Amino acid sequence: METETVNGSFPVHVTPDDLDDWEKALEYLAEGRFVSWLNFGRTVQFKIKPLSPGVIGVSVHDGPSSQVTVSVPLFPATGWIDDQRARLAQARRALSI
Repeated sequence: METETVNGSFPVHVTPDDLDDWEKALEYLAEGRFVSWLNFGRTVQFKIKPLSPGVIGVSVHDGPSSQVTVSVPLFPATGWIDDQRARLAQARRALSI
């Protein structure tokens, strides 16, 4: 995650089950619902909440290591969920190699 005041990166190892969970999360986000992803305590946790049309709140919590949480509003481009679905398909292909 990078903002004007915060710059952090977290290595994240995802499993096929994590990708299944992300697919469900994308369905919820498309419906305008709150999601929490990777919330099992083994890696960073993501929370995404629709705030208003065109705005989502994203929180990243590094529970296993630093205990740092960063929350930012984001203004994703139109079609961002479809873009995420395409990236999900790429990730699935990469994991099946």
